[in-house]
Amino acid sequence: MNLIKNIKKLKYTVNRIISQQITSEQNTLMIGKILSENSKSKTKIASLSEVEFKVFSQWGDDGIIQWLINNIEFPNRTFVEFGVEDYSESNTRFLMMNNNWSGLVMDGSEANINKISLSSYFWKYNLSAVCAFIDADNINKLLSAANLEKEVGILHIDLDGNDYWIWKAINVISPILVIIEYNSIFGIEKTISVPYNKNFIREKAHYSNLYFGASLPALHQLSHDKGYSFIGCNSAGNNAYFVKSDYINDIVSETPLQADYVNSLFRESRDREGNLTFLSGADRIEKIRGLPVYNTENNQIEKL
Repeated sequence: MNLIKNIKKLKYTVNRIISQQITSEQNTLMIGKILSENSKSKTKIASLSEVEFKVFSQWGDDGIIQWLINNIEFPNRTFVEFGVEDYSESNTRFLMMNNNWSGLVMDGSEANINKISLSSYFWKYNLSAVCAFIDADNINKLLSAANLEKEVGILHIDLDGNDYWIWKAINVISPILVIIEYNSIFGIEKTISVPYNKNFIREKAHYSNLYFGASLPALHQLSHDKGYSFIGCNSAGNNAYFVKSDYINDIVSETPLQADYVNSLFRESRDREGNLTFLSGADRIEKIRGLPVYNTENNQIEKL
């Protein structure tokens, strides 16, 4: 008898927790909708930080994306996002749930993809979730298998590693908006990226967790080669925004690299045992000084 009572009590507790989670998400979405409506009136902004707000994004990117979709014509309301983990914190989930966009998300963890597939939003929206460790050799095949329109609306690349090389390799889609992570520790002067390594994993590349990705100038150079214009960074200093140059208009305009570069203040450095060391400022680059980087301007390996 006690066992039956305990089971009923546990079931009641679980149902209550689920109900509270659903209510919390509904409230969060409602607040995000209000913030999105408020941003529509902003047509003259000095930087993307003015329209930031967070719903499911790690930083203020939900707000930036909402502002952009209200000021750029997107013929195809589709997105692709890499490195989403379990999608609880991502740049396209609010876009999907608030604006009914469709999309493809990919992550290298089977557990993460299974969690996404079991979520209630997975059947409510047109979302595909693929488990894959992305590299420059397989990215176009993975994208082709998804049967996407060539001109997808938004591509977000956040791989903490080969981001530059993956964007460079992509040729089967031509997104209107590209959001890509940059490593601000590399500074604003050099066009550099970590050398391409098909099996690159940030935590294994260097124990400090600071050696990954590409500098903003390297991504800026690549964007011009691909026909894109730089429109700014988020205020956290980790995501850069590039719009296909044909879609630049009086409201969404190109901005000089030096004018809108944001240096991150993250203190995520680690010691050899994996403990946070909270390095900041120039101490971060000094920790990885001497490691090899690829200069994308002269195509040479050099040292930091």
